[in-house]
Amino acid sequence: MLTATVAACGLLVLAGCAPSDEKPAASGTAGGTCDKASLPTLKSGVLTFGTDQPAYPPWFVDDDPANGKGFESAVAYAVAGKLGYDTKDVRWVRVPFNAAIAPGPKTFDANLNEFSITDERKQAVDFSSPYYDVTQAVVTVKSSPAAKVSTLDGLRALRLGAQVGTTSYDAAKAVGTTAPIAVYNNNDDAKAALTNGQIDALVVDLPTAFAVQSQLADGAIVGQLPSGTGKPEQFGIVLDKGSALTACVSEAVDALRTDGTLTKLQQQWLAEAGNAPVLT
Repeated sequence: MLTATVAACGLLVLAGCAPSDEKPAASGTAGGTCDKASLPTLKSGVLTFGTDQPAYPPWFVDDDPANGKGFESAVAYAVAGKLGYDTKDVRWVRVPFNAAIAPGPKTFDANLNEFSITDERKQAVDFSSPYYDVTQAVVTVKSSPAAKVSTLDGLRALRLGAQVGTTSYDAAKAVGTTAPIAVYNNNDDAKAALTNGQIDALVVDLPTAFAVQSQLADGAIVGQLPSGTGKPEQFGIVLDKGSALTACVSEAVDALRTDGTLTKLQQQWLAEAGNAPVLT
C-alpha cells in the first residue's frame, strides 16, 4: 500500500488517479457472457462474498458486511448489481485474511478485504481490476514518542506494529527500524498494543489510520509513508485461481469506475480520511 499517486492526488480524487491496467485478458465467462444465469457461482443464483472478521470501518460498518455500509460493502453490492444480482441474492462468509489468499478451493465467489494486488499473491489467487488506490500511513497516540516524528529517519528508532500478512507489514519493514516489526492477527490486537505502550506506532492504510485515530482517546496521524515505486498500490477483489468469474467481476468494476460509482462511494465512505503529510 505504498503510492506516491495517492499522496499527490489526495484521497478524494483517487478514482480519477487510478489506472486501469490490472485487467484480465479474457472477456466474460468461458461461455462469453456475464449474464447472471451463466455465471458459475458456488450456489446457483447466489453471489457469495467473503471478508474477514472483524471487518473494520471505513471499509465495513458495525462488523456487518451485509448491511451495505462502508466502502467495500458498498462496492460489493454495486458489483453484484452490475452482474444482475439483487441484494437478497448476495451472501457473506467470513474468511481470515491469510486464508483468503492462500492456494486452494474457496468458500466464496469473491472476497473484499483490502487486498493489495501483488505478483506474489497472483500465484495463488485471481484479482479483479483494481477498485481503489491506497497509501500506507502511520498512526499513534499523543503520549507516544512517535507523535513528535515528522521524518522517516525519526521512525527508524521506534517500535512499529502491523497486521500479519499485509502490505502494511511490508511497508513497516521497508522503513528500516532498528527494532523488529511487531506482528498482530488483527487491528484490534494492534490497537491494544499501541494503547498499552507495547509499540510506538501502527502502520495501516490511510483510511484505516483515520478510523483508528478516531477510535483512540488520544489518537494521532504521524503521516503517510512515501511510495518506493512509480506504480500505485491498488486493492482488488480476490477470486479463486483461474475462476471463471474473474473477467466478469473485472468488467463490473471497470463499469463502476467509468460511470462514476467508485468515485461517489469513495466520497461517501472515505471522505473523512482527508489528507496526511508525507514523511520524507
